[in-house]
Amino acid sequence: MSNRVELRFSGTGGQGLITAGIIFAEAAINAGKNAVQSQSYGPEARGGASKAEVIISDGEIDYPKVTKADLLLAMSEEAYNKYKGDLKKGGILVMDSSLINKEPDIDAKVYKIPITKLAQEEVGKTIVANIVALGAITAITKLVPKEIIEEAVFNRFPKAKELNKKALNIGFEAVSRCKEC
Repeated sequence: MSNRVELRFSGTGGQGLITAGIIFAEAAINAGKNAVQSQSYGPEARGGASKAEVIISDGEIDYPKVTKADLLLAMSEEAYNKYKGDLKKGGILVMDSSLINKEPDIDAKVYKIPITKLAQEEVGKTIVANIVALGAITAITKLVPKEIIEEAVFNRFPKAKELNKKALNIGFEAVSRCKEC
């Protein structure tokens, strides 16, 4: 990936995507990079559209919004449909295959990972689907070291260290065993 890397985490309210974006940006800063994070969500408390954008660069960041995403995380079919056109040709698409049942119709490296299903079945809580996604994104992009993303998650949720460590590791492992990639 180039000097400026643009990531968009998208789905619906209540999935923790804004928190995931904040954590990823903090981890990038802790790894010695420049990072900005922005967010947008609908007026609903849960269920409305939600997105977090993270820009990471070794140099100055002159514009804090995603123009063409290097990576798109789609945690709902609505988010995929809405943002797929903003993904760079040949970019990375991470789809929650437990919530999106369609075949991607874009030129991208596709990771179909059942993020929500893994959170429920392997961790026992869907609330950590965002952390599973962070583990997967960290493994795919290698923008921040595993130890630094762990530290950022643990700092954000100090009382749920073991739960989140398990969720992160499941995300990492999901990428290595991804059969549909």
